[in-house]
Amino acid sequence: MDQPGTLVLIMAAAVLAPLLAYGFSRWLAVPLVIFEILLGILMGPDVLGWASSGQVIDVLSQLGLAMLIFLAGYEVQFDRIKGDTLKRSVWAWTITLVLGLGAGILLSDGGGFDKGVYIGTALTSTALGAILPVLRDAGDLKSRFGTVMMAMGSVGEFGPIIAMALLLSGRAPARSAALLVAFGLLTAAAVFWALRPKPPWFSRVIAKTLHSSAQFAVRLVMLMLVGMLALAQAMGLDILLGAFAAGLITRLVLQGAAPESSGTVLSKVEALGFGFLVPLFFVVTGIGFDLEALLGGGWALLLVPVFLLLFLVVRGLPMWLLAPRDLGRRDRSALVLFGSTALPLVVAITTMGVQDGKVEPGEAAALVGAGMLSVLVFPLVGLRLRAGSGAGGGAGTGEEPGPGEGSGPGGRRPDRVTGSESW
Repeated sequence: MDQPGTLVLIMAAAVLAPLLAYGFSRWLAVPLVIFEILLGILMGPDVLGWASSGQVIDVLSQLGLAMLIFLAGYEVQFDRIKGDTLKRSVWAWTITLVLGLGAGILLSDGGGFDKGVYIGTALTSTALGAILPVLRDAGDLKSRFGTVMMAMGSVGEFGPIIAMALLLSGRAPARSAALLVAFGLLTAAAVFWALRPKPPWFSRVIAKTLHSSAQFAVRLVMLMLVGMLALAQAMGLDILLGAFAAGLITRLVLQGAAPESSGTVLSKVEALGFGFLVPLFFVVTGIGFDLEALLGGGWALLLVPVFLLLFLVVRGLPMWLLAPRDLGRRDRSALVLFGSTALPLVVAITTMGVQDGKVEPGEAAALVGAGMLSVLVFPLVGLRLRAGSGAGGGAGTGEEPGPGEGSGPGGRRPDRVTGSESW
């Protein structure tokens, strides 16, 4: 099918997915992304053959992935994850990387070190964008558990991006490290600018154009995102690094210059991301999913439960061991389940591996399939563990969810578990 026809089908799937999620919610809270990927598989070349990817679709899909990582970066709150909790999170992910690379090399099946790096890096990620809405809707984001999960998840989102830049760039590690340092310095300069007081007219323009066709703040956000993507690409780094950094910088700018308008601005950016670009990325992921390779060989299909278990061992075990001591056993188990949820970066890394000829399509499909199962199963079980411990509803902080953070009619993200974008 031609590109315009494929785009129509993709957006039809994006519209149908929330309806399916809403219908299933009376029996089971299935994350929306699962339906988006499954609908993509259904209309893709291995099933109905109605849709296939192309240059325009691929560009839009990459923008969707960048927007997803941007929004995850925006959610990071450094004032809540500093100190001992952040140190434990960094050490936990460092151990995860060692375990992941070891497991990846063992599973490379003669593919060598390069294949092991792709597989191992994919095992180290945490789908922060999938976890935060679930915790927010459960009233748990401001609890002690939510703070620890924010720290572990932030490092689990950012760490693999750094590892990709160092290990999967095809350059010498020393040169990659030098480029990362240079990018970090430029990002630090942008953060310094973001923290500087803005002139009074800046916030006035944001407020005055917030509901007009000018949309100054939204355009500024898009400029920062595109600018950081361009900077990362110009330096030969993965654009996901630029997207994550753009999210961090945007939060500082909006909350420093126009705190009263930042929630509204973010809701508009989320409308663009979750209403168009992000679902397009996941539907296209389904279209490109190699179902035939997964089902055609016994080894690839057997790898799905193996990878699912490895998510728990490689990512979850270090979190269990290094979680703050004030978390009880059930909370540690829930932390392992939430932190082992993975998919967006798994898709990105396996796509790179297949394109570079280092990862077989069946292995990539098995990894993505395991990631889909992790998104479907782990958060649901984690919520049950948290409910069984008598937690939730802001327990541990004495705070009620503030405006824009609850799940009721006044909340900024109603029903994000099932009825809206789960990322």
